Amino acid sequence: MSETDENPRASTSRDAAALAAMPNGNGKVNSTRGSITSASAVESRKPSPQKQRRSKSSPRHAVAEPKQPRRSLLSIPSTLKLSMLNSGLLSFEKIKLEARDENNSLSKTMPTHPIDTQQFIKMCELRRKFPVLYKLEFQTAAKVETNTCRYAMKKSNHGKNQNPKCIPYDYNRVVLKKVEGEPDSDYVNASYVDSLLKPNAYIVTQGPVEDTVNAFWRMVWQENVSAIIMLTKTFDFAKVMCVQYWPPNREVHETYGDINISIIKEEQLANFHIRQFRLYKVNEANRSEIVEDRLLLQFHYTEWYSHCCPFSNALLEFRRRVRLVVGNIIKDKDTRGPMLVHCGDGGGRSGVFVSIDANLELHEEEECFNIYGYQKKLRQSRKGLVENVEQYKFIYDTLEEHIVCGKTWFPVSELSDRLKAKARRNSQAKMNEYQMEYDKICKQTPRFTIGDCAGGHRADNREKNRDVLCVPPDNFRPYLTSFQGNAFTDYINAVYVDGYTKPREYIVTEWPMKHTLGEFWSLVYDTECSAVVVLCQPPANSQTFPSFWPIKSKMEKYGPVFSVHYSAARSYTNIKQWEFKINKKIVSLTEMMAGVKAPTRTVQLFQLTCWPMGHKVPTSTNSLVYLMNMVELWRAKTDYGPVCVVSPDGRSRCGVYCAANACIEQVIQHGEVDVFQAVKTVRRNRPHLVENMTEYKYCYDLVLHYVLHFLNKKD
Repeated sequence: MSETDENPRASTSRDAAALAAMPNGNGKVNSTRGSITSASAVESRKPSPQKQRRSKSSPRHAVAEPKQPRRSLLSIPSTLKLSMLNSGLLSFEKIKLEARDENNSLSKTMPTHPIDTQQFIKMCELRRKFPVLYKLEFQTAAKVETNTCRYAMKKSNHGKNQNPKCIPYDYNRVVLKKVEGEPDSDYVNASYVDSLLKPNAYIVTQGPVEDTVNAFWRMVWQENVSAIIMLTKTFDFAKVMCVQYWPPNREVHETYGDINISIIKEEQLANFHIRQFRLYKVNEANRSEIVEDRLLLQFHYTEWYSHCCPFSNALLEFRRRVRLVVGNIIKDKDTRGPMLVHCGDGGGRSGVFVSIDANLELHEEEECFNIYGYQKKLRQSRKGLVENVEQYKFIYDTLEEHIVCGKTWFPVSELSDRLKAKARRNSQAKMNEYQMEYDKICKQTPRFTIGDCAGGHRADNREKNRDVLCVPPDNFRPYLTSFQGNAFTDYINAVYVDGYTKPREYIVTEWPMKHTLGEFWSLVYDTECSAVVVLCQPPANSQTFPSFWPIKSKMEKYGPVFSVHYSAARSYTNIKQWEFKINKKIVSLTEMMAGVKAPTRTVQLFQLTCWPMGHKVPTSTNSLVYLMNMVELWRAKTDYGPVCVVSPDGRSRCGVYCAANACIEQVIQHGEVDVFQAVKTVRRNRPHLVENMTEYKYCYDLVLHYVLHFLNKKD
């Protein structure tokens, strides 16, 4: 763009100056004054001949410059405008108003109609380049026409609303059958919400509180709810988000109004629980006679905290499990009622799940997405659905991940055939399927900044890292709580890793150095580890890798506080097993005065001896799988505390152990194999895990070995 196009006012002033400086017939330059002098003024004077001649070349009248319209923001190309928005050079509020104008170039970036898959990927790339588009879309969609909330605003119903910003509109609120003698008993903070394919596909409600639990279950029964989707913990940062509206265990039955609830079964996975409830009503005259009963599933996502977003692949897996029950696509003639979705207040998190579910449902049917259009529809259905820009961006990210990753799981019965197909080289991509999968994982692995890992980069902690490029992020590292003296901190180079059935099931750490032996045993003691798995055997008497458990003596002291006592030992082919008792000495004056006594903890240590230093994989796959089974058998006798996984550098080998274990759990529980998602999960908190193609492929080999030689074998 030229300078003239950029600044039309500058162009006008330059043209005037050029006109004033234009030479006359005698080769002299017109003065600015002469160019604007009127004809009558010239005649009233007696100019000299020279002046007379000058006036002939001057215009008889003042030349009026044609008025050029001042350029508005509308005339700036949208790409430049977006760049200026991102850098803060343009007012966002003004641009936001202009974006609603259909003739504006910027409005073309707003997806006003469903977008097909290929175009959607390009849209996501554009939004990564210009993140301000998320804000522009979200705030434009939020300015929709609202409806009345007269019933929700009634004084008698104020106590039934957790958050006055998340209440139902009158036109689509769920109306309960009135209870005789209870005024306003037809009100519950719940709204019908359409999907992109079916009206009233969802009921979005708040998490029940003490006064609304009975109304909640009345609604579930009345609307014949197909499943309950719970997206909050009951407690979140010491705040009650939702009362526990179901019995505490399978032995207890609870009654809410005239509805009786019991738990039939419960399944725990790393990020969510699945519970099956039995709902039944009894005859008032004969309490032992059941009039009607129903079975209902609750899907409880437990790792989604308020005002933040979960991991996309975990939420997609959660949604897949939900749809296996509810059906891939809710049909119009389906007699089942809507899905009931709730978080704390029935706002942000509920809106995110509903938007993702509805858009995936649309994609399965018509291969397109309509995020922006559906966001406007959500805001017209209930206040507060999708709370902020971060949540709106998360919807885009999750749907993009669904497209990019595709279906990654398959039945265990297809494992052998699938591995043969994965080994074949793709002539177009010039890679086999293993390589293409691993390439996708690497591109989607998060990157942490020094600020994210501030604890490990502190001056007093830097020497506790073998490699300052492999430091745990503060949000995902275990914090040491045992006081060992003023010279000690809460830091150790270790990171939590999720398993398949439990969050933070593994703690990955490096082989301790001489000056971090006390921190290592503090880690094992403070986090109540049930087992320590050592995946290497350094040379004896190594200075780089000092021994950190008793071998020659019955007891060794590590640091000023911890003493480790030998209890028992066994040896197997390529595996060594020890059992230790850990004692902790109280040295804190405060704890001593309070009479605190530290309990003795028992831990078993398993060492794999067939994985030589410098080798990428062990020499015996059977021994590694056998060790995994031994660890799980020991954990079954304890309270399933975390497993501390140790490798020379805290990055190699550990990822293979954690990912393969998660895959084996999935094989056992659901008869499925999904190595791709297992590896993606272990790399969330430490991107260095499963750090090469060899380790990635070996995860498949481990699962295959387990299926062929251990699955369904009694011995």
